[in-house]
Amino acid sequence: MSEGSPGENEASHQAPGSLPLNRRQLLAGGASLLAISASSRLFGAQAEERSEAIDPTRVPGASPRPYGERSPLETQTRVTTSTSSTTPLQDLQGIITPSALHFERHHNGVPALDPARHRLLIHGLAERPTIFTLEELMRLPSTSRITFMECSGNSRDGWGEARDTTVQALHGLTSTSEWTGVKLATLLEAAHMQPEATWMLAEGGDAAVLARSVPLTTEVLNEAMVCYGQNGEALRPEQGYPLRLLLPGLEGNINVKWLRRLKLGSAPFMTRWETSKYTDLMPDGKAYQFSLVMDAKSVITKPSGQQQLHPGFREIQGLAWSGRGSITTVEVSIDAGKTWRAARLQEPVLPKCHTRFRLPWRWDGRETVIQSRCTDDTGYRQSTRESLITVRGTQSSYHYNGIQSWKVERNGMVKNIDA
Repeated sequence: MSEGSPGENEASHQAPGSLPLNRRQLLAGGASLLAISASSRLFGAQAEERSEAIDPTRVPGASPRPYGERSPLETQTRVTTSTSSTTPLQDLQGIITPSALHFERHHNGVPALDPARHRLLIHGLAERPTIFTLEELMRLPSTSRITFMECSGNSRDGWGEARDTTVQALHGLTSTSEWTGVKLATLLEAAHMQPEATWMLAEGGDAAVLARSVPLTTEVLNEAMVCYGQNGEALRPEQGYPLRLLLPGLEGNINVKWLRRLKLGSAPFMTRWETSKYTDLMPDGKAYQFSLVMDAKSVITKPSGQQQLHPGFREIQGLAWSGRGSITTVEVSIDAGKTWRAARLQEPVLPKCHTRFRLPWRWDGRETVIQSRCTDDTGYRQSTRESLITVRGTQSSYHYNGIQSWKVERNGMVKNIDA
């Protein structure tokens, strides 16, 4: 796969299925005129339909509601199974995922917990074992953090042969929220954590009694939180109400929900979740444990799988994120990886957070393949599927972050392919 510098003049490598747009053309308004022309045709048809409807300026509007609802014309939903639901990445704007659309994953259903009766126990290698009520936790100094969360099984289909499906089905086990709560370090200080404590068992109060070993690294102690708030209100039940652990950048499963116990120790606790699940099977048959950090990943969400394109101007959009830090660059290819262009990163660009990227594009109706790749501030760059499988094999179910390829066919249909 050849590689062009982001700032290179690309007139000499015109991609199949595309016409390059440079800065001068955009400023001259060529792309805008194309977009306006297409929009006029679309809105014209809609206007005729609406002309027969009741004029809203002549009818009193709805009264205020105790709890706001979205327009009934907005129908974006999660896709659910018995143990999970996926976020409709293709339908979102910006970087914050609405709480009602945040992905979920659980192992024995969502428990109904009474916050007045819920308790958090901190014990083990602690000089002062402590039990906190939710009310006591909410009296402590609080903090908020915008960060992504991603199930380690997100994108697991990438390990196998491509199937024709949506970006939601392939990559929808990731979302970004603003989380509010108490710093873990504050609670461990209150319990007088002993110096030899280097690991922590986090246990949930659901029917699965999920429990994970958490390494008490400097980064974890600086960033981890025990949260009771999400996007300005209480956690949703499927997000751990009334309490959950937040470990920015680490796989979703270790961010234990319905948190009821933290036990401090000097070694991993080796729970069944860390032996039967959540390990990476390598080509030699060995299992790699505690591969907790979610490496840099990006995916184009518009256009993406099973969407229909029409020739003309559009904006390629997508999301990039890294559990190691901030996204510094995203490059987009519109010719199956032969050349790459630097996409614009939409502000804000935050560490360990979804970052939205954009690139103007005019599709000329020819078949092509579009891809994205990202680089984070540690210098890590997203790998191709081929290079990832060379190292990891195809037997794993977790931590797939290879480059996503979308094929745009001549009829405008977009398909997921291996490339």
